[in-house]
Amino acid sequence: MNKGELVDAIAEKVSVSKKNIEVIVTAALESIVDAVADGDRVTLVGFGSFEPRERQEREGRNPRTGEKMVIAATRVPAFSAGKQFKEKVVE
Repeated sequence: MNKGELVDAIAEKVSVSKKNIEVIVTAALESIVDAVADGDRVTLVGFGSFEPRERQEREGRNPRTGEKMVIAATRVPAFSAGKQFKEKVVE
């Protein structure tokens, strides 16, 4: 499912125009991205949590040459599914 399909699915469940739903979905996603980029954790009860995680510097290999190289430490976004989400997927 892509963003457009998500907007369509929400439009079927509520009586709001697709244009308004798209604005709301876009604003919600941008807010989550901005919060995580600022180092905050975003928790949506029943759905899951978004948070930044630190990756330590590590050794890797160049796939073309096989030469060892150092992969720099970085911060990456992470998602952890909530209990209700996990239970629904397992069904």
